[in-house]
Amino acid sequence: MVTKDMKIAEILNSDDSDKAVNVLSSAGMHCIGCPSSLMETLEEACMVHGLDVSSILEQINK
Repeated sequence: MVTKDMKIAEILNSDDSDKAVNVLSSAGMHCIGCPSSLMETLEEACMVHGLDVSSILEQINK
């Protein structure tokens, strides 16, 4: 299960990575290979991109 406190890199290396990549890419977050992904949590990345973290989490964790 993905949480808002997980670093993007952790999410991309998790069992939910395929779904996460699709959700993040569809939302305009192209996190794969981004240096910030190593330090930024999902919540921080959503704030930077003006996205609702709850909505993103819901889609990833469906």
